[in-house]
Amino acid sequence: MGPTGSGKSNASDFINKLTGSKEETGANGLKSCTQDVREFRVSTPDGRKYVIADTPGFDDTTRSDRDILRLIADWLEKRYRWHVKLSGIIYMHRITDNRVSGSVCKNFDLFNRLCGDGAVKRIRLVTSMWDIANMSAARRRASELQASFWKPLIDEGAQYREFQNTRESAWGIIRDAIGESKAVLLQEELVDAKRRLNETSAAQAIYSRFQRLLKEQRDSLEQLAEEAKSQQDPVLARELEEESRKIEAQLQKTWEQMEQMKIPFLRRLFLIFSKKPRSVSTLSWTCVIAAYIDSFSQHVIEVDIPSPEEENVNTYAAR
Repeated sequence: MGPTGSGKSNASDFINKLTGSKEETGANGLKSCTQDVREFRVSTPDGRKYVIADTPGFDDTTRSDRDILRLIADWLEKRYRWHVKLSGIIYMHRITDNRVSGSVCKNFDLFNRLCGDGAVKRIRLVTSMWDIANMSAARRRASELQASFWKPLIDEGAQYREFQNTRESAWGIIRDAIGESKAVLLQEELVDAKRRLNETSAAQAIYSRFQRLLKEQRDSLEQLAEEAKSQQDPVLARELEEESRKIEAQLQKTWEQMEQMKIPFLRRLFLIFSKKPRSVSTLSWTCVIAAYIDSFSQHVIEVDIPSPEEENVNTYAAR
């Protein structure tokens, strides 16, 4: 797993080194090259067989995080029902990145929520693109990642590794990651706890982001409306109106995605007392319950968020 362009499946990168493939995929990391969860079956000279699964990143250029989560969840749920668990989980990150961007933070947060506490010792945090990196800068970034961004997972048992863009390096990481098979939290939530996808920890993280995005879009819309009203230049006023229409379209899309992920009130109440997935620590589960109780109290005093169309009608009526 990992962000788009992190070296999971691009030509001459990790999976191609394992499989010996030279397929050309992607476009310099600017476009997602993994459209679905892809399985690669590989064998070692000693006869051991592995199945490597490559997943799309949550920062996909054409699909929402919700759609990506659905793809990954369907694959994980089906394998778990077949009694297939993961022997290792590899998260890849470009060592050439000067900083940890917002999309990388989002990707890693969802990865963390998807895996849960039970599978953390099977996680390998792997940096890629060492063959094209400035070595001194790369070493500094690697130290920073381990000391801050990745520290919570490393403290829980995850381990750091470096992919040197060679077949030997790729296989070394695979052999190191393989251990006792474990279910990830998302599998336990969907199968053992019988939750719906929108009720999982990963989905609720996406829902929270949609809430923040919706607020930002509404604030931007209000600001543009104020600027357009006070604008004397007709050309600039038209540009502001065009920008407002674009944000309105984005707002509508965000709201629709939120509606699809919303948990009904009574269902939220039920989840407070439902079965706890095994891969959630007591502290994590306490936080989950607190979140559901918080949503319960908000429901008592708040009405549902109106759709953008309803909001516009109410605005015009007020005028």
